[in-house]
Amino acid sequence: MALDAVSRAAPSATGLTRRRLLVGGAAGVGLVVGWALWPRDHAVNLTAAEGETIFGPWIKIGADGQVIVAVPQAELGQGVFTALPQIVADELGADWRTVAVEPAPINPLYANRLAASVLFEDALGHLPERVRSRHAEAQTLMLTAASTSVRAFEGELRKAGAAARILLCKAAARRWDVDWHRCATLDGFVIAGGQRERFGTLAADAADERLPSGDLPLRTGEEKRLTGESLPRLDAPAKVDGSANFAGDIRLPGMVFAAIRQGPIGDSRLVRVDRAAADRVRGVSAVVENPNWVAAVGETWWAANAALDALAPRFETRSPLVDSESIDAALDAALDGEGARMARVGDLAATFKDAQVVTADYRVGAALHAAIEPTTATAAWRDGRLTLWMPTQAPALARAAAARTLGIGEERVVLHPTIAGGSFGANLEHQVAEQAALLARRLEKPVQLTWSRSETCLHDRYRPPAAARMTARLAKGGGVAGWLCKIAAPPVGHELSERLLAGDTTARAAMLLPQGGDTLAVEGAVPAYAIPALAVDHHPADIGVPVGYWRSGAHSYTAFFNECFIDELAHVAGIEAHSFRIAMLGGNPRLARCLSTVATLGGWQGGIPGSGQGLACHQMRGSFIAVMAEARMGADQRVKVDRLVAAVDCGRQINPDLVLQQIEGGLMFGMAAALGATTGFTDNLADVRGFGAMNLPRLADTPEVSVELIRSDADPGGVSELAVPPVAPAIANAVMAATGVRLRRLPLLPEEE
Repeated sequence: MALDAVSRAAPSATGLTRRRLLVGGAAGVGLVVGWALWPRDHAVNLTAAEGETIFGPWIKIGADGQVIVAVPQAELGQGVFTALPQIVADELGADWRTVAVEPAPINPLYANRLAASVLFEDALGHLPERVRSRHAEAQTLMLTAASTSVRAFEGELRKAGAAARILLCKAAARRWDVDWHRCATLDGFVIAGGQRERFGTLAADAADERLPSGDLPLRTGEEKRLTGESLPRLDAPAKVDGSANFAGDIRLPGMVFAAIRQGPIGDSRLVRVDRAAADRVRGVSAVVENPNWVAAVGETWWAANAALDALAPRFETRSPLVDSESIDAALDAALDGEGARMARVGDLAATFKDAQVVTADYRVGAALHAAIEPTTATAAWRDGRLTLWMPTQAPALARAAAARTLGIGEERVVLHPTIAGGSFGANLEHQVAEQAALLARRLEKPVQLTWSRSETCLHDRYRPPAAARMTARLAKGGGVAGWLCKIAAPPVGHELSERLLAGDTTARAAMLLPQGGDTLAVEGAVPAYAIPALAVDHHPADIGVPVGYWRSGAHSYTAFFNECFIDELAHVAGIEAHSFRIAMLGGNPRLARCLSTVATLGGWQGGIPGSGQGLACHQMRGSFIAVMAEARMGADQRVKVDRLVAAVDCGRQINPDLVLQQIEGGLMFGMAAALGATTGFTDNLADVRGFGAMNLPRLADTPEVSVELIRSDADPGGVSELAVPPVAPAIANAVMAATGVRLRRLPLLPEEE
C-alpha cells in the first residue's frame, strides 16, 4: 500500500512543495534512526530525500537544518498543520522559521484511538479499553474528528521531539567530548557552554546514537518556548498565494472531468437516460451508468454537468416516501415509544412521584455540512493499480473502500490526501472515492469527479433531525431536583459505523448484536449542573434519511435542549438566569468561571424583558465555554443577532491564535445553524439545493464578536467544535428576553411555532 504526494510548508516558503511518501518499503535515500530505538510494533514508513534523516515516525531533519514534521491529521482549515508541528518544535528546541510539514503516510502508528472511541463507541465499546486501542491500530483508524488532534497526539509528539533532541545532544556531546546531559537545544542549535552546532550538521551522526532507557526527559526552562505562542500558520503562505493544491486543482495528463447524478434518498435505481441527447452536448465523451447513479464525462466539468441535464435521468425509488412530515411523524412516534436509558443519577422516580413538574418539547432540523469545497476526488487506473487524490478525514478507510469497490487489495491503492476547503465532518465519508475509482477503471484514463453544489446538498450525510421532551422538578429555594431528557433521533453512531467500518469484521459482528440506545445520538445530553436525580433516554427513530457526523455532533442539539430548558426553569422559579446556573455549578468551577466571565464582559443585565440578552454554557471534549448573545426580531420577522460574547477555558493553549480562530469560526457556524443551514425533504429529496436557500449569515448580518480566552494549566481540551453548541440556545434565550416568545425549534423561525 502506498500514499503519495502531500505537502510541506514553512512560513518563509513560497508555497507547498510536493514530496513523496511511500507506505511500504525502505526509507529512501536518506538516513533513518533505527526502529529498534522506538518501542512500537509497526515499522516506520516515512521516506527521506537526499540529505534528510528520519527520526522515528514523526520527524525528519535535513542537512540544511529544516525540520519536517509528519502530520497524520487532515488540514481542514482548523490549523492542525501548525499546532502539531508546534508541539514538536517546542520540545525539540527548533527555530520555527525552519519547520515544515507534510502529511503522514497511512500507518497504524498514526491511529487516532481517541477519535475512534468517540465515533465508534457503539460498535467497539463492548471491547475492553486495551483491546479497543489495539483494534484501532489494527484497523489503521487514522481519523480527524471530534476535536481530538492535539489531545490524541500531544504526548506522542512531545516524546518524539524529546527523543530527537536527546539524539542530537548525544551526537554533539560525542563531537565535543562532553557529557550529553550538559547539552541543550535552542533555535535549531545544540549548545553546551560556548559551543553550538546546527541540527542539520548533527542529524546524520545522531542516527547512530541510542536513546537512554526509561522515560525520556522533556525539555525544561522557559527560554524561547513555542507552546503558548501565536506562531504564524505553516499552511497560510501557500493558501494566500494560491499554490496550495486542493482536490479540484489536480491536473493529470489526459484527464477528463465527470459530473454525477444520484438517485433520491432510499432504495433508488436508475431506470432510464437519454443518451442521444447527451451525445449532442459539445465536449462530452462518455456516459457511465451504475445501478443508482449516472455520470457524464467530458473535456470540462461544465460540459459534463450540462450533459447530465440532457440525459434527464429517471430513477425508481422502492423505499417508502420520505418528506418533512414523515420525518416529524417518525420522531413523534419514537418519542412516544420505548427508549433506552443512556445515563442516570439518583432515584428519579422517587423525585418525580406526586411532584409538580415543568415540561417542554424541542425540535431541530436536519443540518447540512455546507463546506465551501464541493465533494471532489481524482482517480487514475494504470497497470492494475488505483491512485486517488482527495480530501479525507479517514484516509485508510477511504483507501479500503475504494479497494473493495474494485475488488483489489488495499496495497494496490495509492492515496494522496489533499488539504480541504472546510468539511465539518463531511469528509469522513468516502462514497466519492468509490465512484471515482469505478469511473477511472471503466474509462482507463484519469478522471476528476466533482459533485455539483446541488448534488452535494441532495446526498449529504445530514446532522440528524431530533426531538426532545424535557421534564424537570424544581428544588425548593431554587435549582433543579430532578431532570428527565428524552431524545428521539436516528442512531447516527450505528449508521456511521456500518458505513465507515464496512470492512471491519469485529465492528460488523457488534452491529449484529441487539441494539439499544445510541451513544453518539445523545452525546452531551447529560447537563453540566449538579442535579441530584437525572436520566437521559434515547428513543431511536427510523426517519429514512442517511445521517452522519456534523461539527460538534449531537452536542449541537443537546446543548440547545438543555440550555433553553434551563432558561425556562429559571423563569418558572423566578430566579435570574445567570444566578440560577451558577448555583448549580459549585462542582464545576471552570464552567462557572466561564459563565461569570462572559456575564461581566458582556454587561449582563439579568435577561430582563426587553434586554434582548441570553446566556448559555456548555462543556465538551475537556473544554468549557459560555456565550452571551444579544438578539432581536427584525422587521422581516427574522432573528437578528447583534452581539456574541464568549468566554473559553480550553486548558493549555498550544497556539492562542488558532484557538481564537476556531472559537470565532465556531460562533459563526453555530449562528448559521441557529438561523438556517437546515433542510426539509419532499419526495425523498432535500429541499435545499444550494447556499442561497440556507439562510447563511452574510457580512452585513455578522454580529460584533468578543472572545476571552481564560488562561489555564490544565491539559489541552478540544477547540474546533466547542463554540458551536451554545450559540443557538444563547440566541433563543435572547429572543425570549427581547420578545417574550420562546422559540423551541431550530432553525429559529417564529412562523413555525
